[in-house]
Amino acid sequence: MANNRDVENGENCSREEIRAPLLPIAENGDNKESPLEKSFKDDKCMVYLSTFVAVCGSYAFGSCAGFSSPTQAAIRRDVNLSLAEYSLFGSILTFGAMIGAITSGKIADYIGRKGAMIVSSGFCTAGWLSIYFAQGPLLLDIGRLATGYGMGVFSYVVPVFIAELAPKDLRGALTTINQLMIVTGVSVSFIIGTLLTWRTLALIGIVPCGVLLLGLCIIPESPRWLAKQGKQKEFDASLRRLRGKGADISEEAAEIQDYIETLERLPKAKLLDLFQRRYLRSVTIGVGLMVCQQFGGINGICFYTSSIFESSGFPADVGTIIYAILQVSGAGLVLGCLLTGSSFYLKNNTLDQEHGLALDAAPALAVTGILVYIGAFSAGMGAVPWVVMSEIFPINIKGAAGSLATLVNWFGAWAVSYTFNFLMSWSSYGTFVLYATVNALAIVFVIKVVPETKGRTLEQIQTAVNAS
Repeated sequence: MANNRDVENGENCSREEIRAPLLPIAENGDNKESPLEKSFKDDKCMVYLSTFVAVCGSYAFGSCAGFSSPTQAAIRRDVNLSLAEYSLFGSILTFGAMIGAITSGKIADYIGRKGAMIVSSGFCTAGWLSIYFAQGPLLLDIGRLATGYGMGVFSYVVPVFIAELAPKDLRGALTTINQLMIVTGVSVSFIIGTLLTWRTLALIGIVPCGVLLLGLCIIPESPRWLAKQGKQKEFDASLRRLRGKGADISEEAAEIQDYIETLERLPKAKLLDLFQRRYLRSVTIGVGLMVCQQFGGINGICFYTSSIFESSGFPADVGTIIYAILQVSGAGLVLGCLLTGSSFYLKNNTLDQEHGLALDAAPALAVTGILVYIGAFSAGMGAVPWVVMSEIFPINIKGAAGSLATLVNWFGAWAVSYTFNFLMSWSSYGTFVLYATVNALAIVFVIKVVPETKGRTLEQIQTAVNAS
């Protein structure tokens, strides 16, 4: 993509009208900026605003995920739920998310990225209200299922929307904010959930949805989706709003349009089409990263943090609060699993007083390992699969492929959270060694299979993937 240059045209200029005023500037015969070019600056304010609005959906996602952990005792007491009924309430979230994942791509393709976020916000809001007014398990489960559906849609559409509107030099950083806001939402729910009633916490969950809905009235739709729909006037207006009035959008617009026209000549993709040779590498990358993310143990560790700390001999309340704070920092999945596994190995294999020092070290190793793990996940594997997924799929299969990848992600979330306690019963330290092995293989997968996307447009990424 060429460097940004500035023009005096209005917002609704055609591609030819945009190019025309640049001809006299090009005839200057040198590479220096003209006074006209210097008079404008690259305006990324709308990109930042659009990203902020979109990641309100990510924060809502985190609020949904973090709700059940600090509220378990109070909900069971107030609504008179058995442990089995509360387990259903907690786990039904992932089933709602799976349904959301299946439908998210189609919704985003048919009614737009903004439309999909509106639908998701509506489900989350309805779900929170159902939980707030619940007097028994039925409304609680319906509400949890609805918020799970909203999570499933958000998990796909937010990173895709940001990737499609961001300039290539900002795309990776802006898409990473998606994961940052998810873990921020989880952390805030963990912390304020210890201070407020669970019904009040449910009402607070509506706030990011409201901010998102208001913000969607201001920001533009994804220019790439508009181009795919053949809405030329809206496409030009959206891209110009995102790049600033003074920016030359002609080359970027032409590149997007040419790529869309090429894709429009291809047949509409169905689920089975994803396994065609020409799409196989991008699908392998997208789905493979989701497998690496989930089967590295994140949801087993996240859902059962308190019990891990208790089992190792570390105070659960203190550990959970530190966990919530450190979710937004970064550093070492494999190391975190090995440290935690070492803690349980020392605890299980040190049976006499001679090795009292090892027993004393076990709780510290456990809490260090968990915090290193969650920090590393938040900064790395938590964000990377969603960033790459938003970039790697050609736009004609983005709906179907995105739904498949998100479905795999949520299935992995359910599988890991369901099997965690069984694995811990089998071998506490073996569980974390297993997760460490998966994360080590994930590193190899990223090095060998995942391409570098930094500094490339989405169209250039597709070309690179197809060429390899």
